[in-house]
Amino acid sequence: MRDVFRSDLAQLAGTLVAMAGEVRHALRQATRALLTADQVLAENVLADDEGINAMYRKIEETVYELLARQSPVAGDLRAIITSLHIATDIERMGDLAEHIAKTSLRRKPEIAVPAELHEIFTDMGKVADRMAKKVVSVLAERDATLGAELEKDDDEMDALERRLFKALFEGEWPHGIEAAVDTALLARFYERYADHAVNAGKQVVYLVTGAPLGE
Repeated sequence: MRDVFRSDLAQLAGTLVAMAGEVRHALRQATRALLTADQVLAENVLADDEGINAMYRKIEETVYELLARQSPVAGDLRAIITSLHIATDIERMGDLAEHIAKTSLRRKPEIAVPAELHEIFTDMGKVADRMAKKVVSVLAERDATLGAELEKDDDEMDALERRLFKALFEGEWPHGIEAAVDTALLARFYERYADHAVNAGKQVVYLVTGAPLGE
């Protein structure tokens, strides 16, 4: 029974890594679709989100089965519960990539982001991709040190969001209310994506070290 339990835990960990890889890919495609009005890429993000949701459901079912069948305690219980928390954050990252893609589709054939803001959104996409890559590595290697680095990356994302709002609210905005609302929401999607990456990293730090979250 113990060997089966360990095998189930390993499969759970593997699904988390795969899921993190998928949300990284989704964000990269969504950013490209956003900045180029690429309908095919945006639709791919929407189609692929169901696979991410299916992986989340698989993790959720496995967690409940392990809790019911094995009655784990101590470190094993922490690993199982933490896995579900991480999966929730990753699933939400996928949803945020989907929101970006939907914004791109809603504004087609126009590019949803005004030309003068392309650089900021390009940088947001790069920071988000770097964070998602770290989440994959953190999960695969159980690297608490790398997990802690995500907060510094999040500071960079927050700085980009402030730059964007400065561009929106200082001086004249020539693109109308709809574009302003879309731009503000898009910035929020990237910022929340980064926040969920930080949360996933914190959960891995907790899993590895046992230190309370936030310390």
